[in-house]
Amino acid sequence: MKRLSILFAAAITLQACAVSKNTAGSETPAVEKIWDQAPHNAFTDLLRFNDAFYCAFREGSGHVSGPDGKARVLRSKDSKQWESVALLEVKDRDVRDPKLSVTPDGRVMVLMDVEAHEGKKVISRKPLISVSDASGTTFSTPWESVVDPAIASWSDWVWRLTWHQGTGYAILYQVNKIYLVSTNDGRYFQHVSQIEVDGAPNECTIRFDKNGNMYVLIRREKADQVGMIATATAPYKQWRLSKMEHRLGGPNFLFLNNETLVMGTRQYKPKVSTVVYITDLKGHVRKSIHVPSAGDNSYPGMLFYKGKLWMSYYSSHEGKTSIYLAKIPLKQLKGR
Repeated sequence: MKRLSILFAAAITLQACAVSKNTAGSETPAVEKIWDQAPHNAFTDLLRFNDAFYCAFREGSGHVSGPDGKARVLRSKDSKQWESVALLEVKDRDVRDPKLSVTPDGRVMVLMDVEAHEGKKVISRKPLISVSDASGTTFSTPWESVVDPAIASWSDWVWRLTWHQGTGYAILYQVNKIYLVSTNDGRYFQHVSQIEVDGAPNECTIRFDKNGNMYVLIRREKADQVGMIATATAPYKQWRLSKMEHRLGGPNFLFLNNETLVMGTRQYKPKVSTVVYITDLKGHVRKSIHVPSAGDNSYPGMLFYKGKLWMSYYSSHEGKTSIYLAKIPLKQLKGR
């Protein structure tokens, strides 16, 4: 049922520069396409490991296309020439939304969702992981993780893993429920607490401030649909909620400083596009920076490196749904 294909492709030269305007009227940096080999390329993440960039995303025949999704992992030393180091797949299953992290023992972990179908209906969702060797060039055969039986269901999606002081934390989402879970190795996810949020919460990203406080950025699909931020102190069982003004899609974020968040997400109005929001700690937007995007798009990976925000994302604004890389100077993220 499970197999791994590791492909070493010819280097891919970046292409298709594009420029847009942000809300303050200044130009965004050039954005370059780094991959478009599958019919549908989407749902990205971005990581620095062993002096190289890693970009992961899903390849399939469409956004939701049945059991043909695979997770591709690219690597680049200079962000200009990319090679494929892994193609992770499970026979007769849809592999979705690969997310990258570095384990406490210094390896790249790819966390994915694996879905089983009965006709066009999804009948099972489970977390799946693959882990690299120390060099980050060879990845393990994917294995299915176990969810704490106290909360496990037919639909368990662990969407992104964030490590803090040797423990990995993630949000497991089910139908209309989200739980904080923890892990030591990605093989077992232990229930920590439930975050009581209405509006069909689902995709979430966790970050920690310098004092170890947890912040969770939450997408909601029903009620007023706007995003929320949940915060808690250790042991992360009592939650405070702040509601944003904007709807989110594929949300990710980083701390710019002690008072400022940098969010990457899908913007729904006035048009669907990928945007970077600069917000306070409660998610109130101070500034927006748009990157070239339209149609089927968003799901950014984000990191800071050499004075810039590096952001992977996908978009269909040039016709085919493809993977892009944006570089935004940190000075552009400041101010209004």
